[in-house]
Amino acid sequence: MQARDIAIHIPTVTVNDPVAQAVRVMAVSRLPGLVVVDDRSRPWTVLPGTQVLRLAVPGSYQEDPALVRAIDEDHADRFWLELADRTVGDCAPRQPTKPVTVRSDATLLEVAALMARQHTPLVAVVDDAGVLVGAITLERLITSLAVFGADE
Repeated sequence: MQARDIAIHIPTVTVNDPVAQAVRVMAVSRLPGLVVVDDRSRPWTVLPGTQVLRLAVPGSYQEDPALVRAIDEDHADRFWLELADRTVGDCAPRQPTKPVTVRSDATLLEVAALMARQHTPLVAVVDDAGVLVGAITLERLITSLAVFGADE
């Protein structure tokens, strides 16, 4: 089996999309992360869910646990709405990590090794030109390996 055989179509976001939209895309689609693409549908970065959460949590809260403890429960439940018009690009690291990608002809072992090495539950699958053709989630990979390898 190759990556293209188990890749699924997923919604993507761009650096110009609001962070709130990115969080909603991930939540509604039940994804373990997001693929951020450029204007040519090439992966710009792949963000595991914890990194998407970093986009949504204002930096001052990440850096000061005492400040976080001082926020009342009502406001603490709505912290991410403070982002208003901030975009994924505004909140992303200036030097994003190289996107976690595999070619569509990669084997499942290659995908598994990459996920393990990069500590990511989401891998973008690209064609020969580097254009996104789909993605593989950890759940999809594990399910494919379990079903494909079942001898019973």
